[in-house]
Amino acid sequence: MPIPQVLVTRYFQLIASRQLTEAERELERVKQKMQKTDWNRGYFRALYGMYLSRKTNGDAYAFFPKIDLTDKAALHGYRREFLEHMKNRLHDDYDRGYFSAWADCMRVFSRIEAPAASNGNGAASKDGKPATIKGDESQATIESFLDEEKEN
Repeated sequence: MPIPQVLVTRYFQLIASRQLTEAERELERVKQKMQKTDWNRGYFRALYGMYLSRKTNGDAYAFFPKIDLTDKAALHGYRREFLEHMKNRLHDDYDRGYFSAWADCMRVFSRIEAPAASNGNGAASKDGKPATIKGDESQATIESFLDEEKEN
């Protein structure tokens, strides 16, 4: 059974908006759906490392805090670099899974609206709405819920 991309995409959205408690729950769901292969272990370790890096946010040597979510060209460049590592046959399955997770992360980050500076409670996009994938109107937000409540 392949890794459910819906869960992984949701996980990346939560990581980008620093909703770490919910991201941890989503990470557990991903783990339960994965088969035990070297590739999946590498993929999961990358996801878990992203979570830890985002949670601590103080390591000067970590890659994650240095990512600018507003720089789409840099995100695409990172994705290409991770894809090259993923395709390199000199790496074993664990490493290719690891780089695949980072490539997927950069793909999702390049498609979401960049969150504004976070106050620690989750970031919002430039217009104050939660970060969502462009063109995905099916995502439920608290704003749409409140709008529906006002109408009723």
